[in-house]
Amino acid sequence: MMKPDLNSPLPQSPQLQSFGSRSSDLATEDLFLKKLEAISQTAPNENVKNEFLNKEVPSINKLFTRFLKNRKKVIDWDKINPPPADMVLNYKDLPAITEQRTSELASKLAVLKLNGGLGTTMGCTGPKSVIEVRSEKTFLDLSVQQIKEMNERYNIKVPLVLMNSFNTHQETGKIIQKYKYSDVKIHSFNQSRFPRILKDNLMPVPDKLFGSDSEWYPPGHGDVFFALQNSGLLETLINEGKEYLFISNVDNLGAVVDFNILEAMDKNKVEYIMEVTNKTRADVKGGTLIQYEGKAKLLEIAQVPSSKVEEFKSIKKFKIFNTNNIWVNLKAIDRVLKQNLLDDMDIIINPKVADGKSIIQLEIAAGAAIEFFNNARGVNVPRSRFLPVKSTSDLFIVQSNLYSLEKGVLVMNKNRPFTTVPLVKLGDNFKKVSDYQARIKGIPDILELDQLTVSGDVTFGQNMVLKGTVIIVANHGSRIDIPEGSEFENKVVSGNLHCGAL
Repeated sequence: MMKPDLNSPLPQSPQLQSFGSRSSDLATEDLFLKKLEAISQTAPNENVKNEFLNKEVPSINKLFTRFLKNRKKVIDWDKINPPPADMVLNYKDLPAITEQRTSELASKLAVLKLNGGLGTTMGCTGPKSVIEVRSEKTFLDLSVQQIKEMNERYNIKVPLVLMNSFNTHQETGKIIQKYKYSDVKIHSFNQSRFPRILKDNLMPVPDKLFGSDSEWYPPGHGDVFFALQNSGLLETLINEGKEYLFISNVDNLGAVVDFNILEAMDKNKVEYIMEVTNKTRADVKGGTLIQYEGKAKLLEIAQVPSSKVEEFKSIKKFKIFNTNNIWVNLKAIDRVLKQNLLDDMDIIINPKVADGKSIIQLEIAAGAAIEFFNNARGVNVPRSRFLPVKSTSDLFIVQSNLYSLEKGVLVMNKNRPFTTVPLVKLGDNFKKVSDYQARIKGIPDILELDQLTVSGDVTFGQNMVLKGTVIIVANHGSRIDIPEGSEFENKVVSGNLHCGAL
């Protein structure tokens, strides 16, 4: 088999440029499909085999074929424009909704949390959604509590829908049993499971359907629309009279139901809303909403030519980024799927090294669907609606006195003199939740903190106060134990420091 010409450009993602064009895409497609069929023969029974062949293989093959077909395409940078004013609504300009209207709209709503991630980056096993984030409550606990409070207030039955991955599905099924008496109806379904692809010959990595999990991957949260349909839940929700779906990452603690946004969606006959918020220096790599050939479109950094990356990061030209809080009309999802419009969603090529092999993952983002819905809009929301917990640095912030927990919702402390959240960077010694908990005896008072950087072997005593910019660095071989009750304001601490040293 011919190997790729490594000097030929590839499509929407610059990473593709290293793969080159192939002399015979049809031959590659044929070999790829035959490999998938061979994998199906290792299924434990006919039902599992047919499920894979009838549901997964068509989706896998369709994405792969489109990848080959479009690899010579690149985004035309000259056609990219910031979204016009009428494409992005300002949240503060949305009219306040009445209580009666809220109850009416709430009865048409379902809430979906993207629950496919593991807690491995924070040193935890199992689904990330079961990490305790505040007052001994997990991400999932807070999601259920929010919906329970809403249902009780408006006397409705908004269901919670969880899209799991093969990494989290089984464990999540056990965990949600604890909520069976909570009066919140929980639907759970599994997103697709795609084989990783070898970079050198573009063939599937696995030989067996149920060999090593590391040879498979969930193909991004853009799979939510297809997986919702395949599970039968899309039809179920529509039949139950649901009209709108609010989608968000389970680890975004700011992603709570907002009926002002839903009212704007319903009133203006908008099929799709992407919540965006203003960029800060921490968000320059985040995907942004643009106008491209007259339509709303999501632009991810992976699609940006290397010569334009700095321009993409510029807050002057691209002032907003996608929070991945998405509102969609359920019947519109059904329509675009039946019309096969989402088959043209942009593909992101994610190169990795797994088990010593150079592989690629073909992924799609939920935000990339925006261009296929009618009258799609962005809503520029307050930063408070984007509060993701991706690391222990984020955990440090949400567990601090910067926030209080009210009916499952994190609310910023009114005594905070700034509207922005401090920038916190905890070093590798704090990366695992277990190490983070062992090193921090009590979360400091950070009401007046601007920035905190901690590096090396450092421990925090109780009742500390941090203000302004604080940098704490224990060099290699040194240790810093910050005493109980310490107060630092605009201070750099380095060297060795032990209890009683202050």
